Amino acid sequence: MWNEPSQERLDRMPRLYETEEISLENKEIHLHFFIGGCDWYIAEFDGEDTFFGYAILNQDYLNAEWGYVSFQELKDIKIAWVEVDCETEAAWTIKRASRIPEIRRR
Repeated sequence: MWNEPSQERLDRMPRLYETEEISLENKEIHLHFFIGGCDWYIAEFDGEDTFFGYAILNQDYLNAEWGYVSFQELKDIKIAWVEVDCETEAAWTIKRASRIPEIRRR
């Protein structure tokens, strides 16, 4: 994985279910992973391997959904020589899901 988030960055994220009282559109998105036409916008982390967030696979906005994804599975994804990337802290600022155009499309 390119630009793997640091442990410090992961530790600052809300834990799974910590924000369940917050509506989906108001959840804060802490990480953005991407490769090709696929994007994962991450709101929570269990501290070990499981993220909760919004996934858009192959630019299929109709079937995009909130759910769980394994950090290890993201690390293992490769298309030819290209690996999943994570936006750096300098490039990605935490924002509400409703402010992300790719999530609002749905």
